[in-house]
Amino acid sequence: MSRLAVPKTYKLYIGGAFPRSESGRTYEVASSKGAFLANAAKASRKDARDAVVAARAAVGGWSGATAYNRGQVLYRIAELLEGRREQFVAEIVDAEGVSAGKATAQVDAAIDRWVWYAGWADKYAQVSGNANPVSGPYFNISVPEPTGVVAIVAPQDSSLLGLVSVVAPALVAGNTVVVVASERLPLSAISLSEVLATSDVPKGVVNVLTGSPAEIAPWLASHADVNGLDLTGAGDLDWVDLQVAAAETLKRVLAPQDVDQSLGRITAFTETKTVWHTKGLI
Repeated sequence: MSRLAVPKTYKLYIGGAFPRSESGRTYEVASSKGAFLANAAKASRKDARDAVVAARAAVGGWSGATAYNRGQVLYRIAELLEGRREQFVAEIVDAEGVSAGKATAQVDAAIDRWVWYAGWADKYAQVSGNANPVSGPYFNISVPEPTGVVAIVAPQDSSLLGLVSVVAPALVAGNTVVVVASERLPLSAISLSEVLATSDVPKGVVNVLTGSPAEIAPWLASHADVNGLDLTGAGDLDWVDLQVAAAETLKRVLAPQDVDQSLGRITAFTETKTVWHTKGLI
């Protein structure tokens, strides 16, 4: 006897929980061939505000953890991604219409990239910080610190690798994240949320919104409690207006660009704190 299909409705990921959109809206996610895959929640302005509140509440604990501890937590995510590798491969094959080999290569690259960033957690400060030469009996030390809450528009043409490429580096320094996933390819983002929920990442550190970046991004850009804005995946939006809105609340902004794997993506959302200290007298 054949069974009835049970269509799945994916939810948002906010504050460590999986709520429906407060608006009750959903949209259909289709395969590359137009077949129905699932329903996804269509986030609203209120959902974006709730995600920022959750991210702000998590800043103190995440940024206050030791760099070594953050690295261990991030590495654990890579372990869990490895354990669900086949699921991510299947999702990418369905959504992007690529071969199993290409989907596997993307998942493996995403896992490797997450491991790479996890390894920088207790090292980037030594590279991007500095002991400055000064005239006088003083120590002058510059140290990078997290910006705070970072809103991200993820790449829209990549199921998993693009998402990992923008979320992982923001977390390394101790920032918390509100990320707007690919509107057309959201399933890997939601599956990553399930990974985060079963990992050691504290609730609110990563918040995932699905739906329309054109609708959600302006509210995040103008939100006074968002400290940084990554527009990597906003190339098809009116991102100049988003930059203007962000400037009104003095946000750090990363303009739309190709994703890469670099130390610069970590330091893009750090602030440099310089400390003077008198040298002890002999």
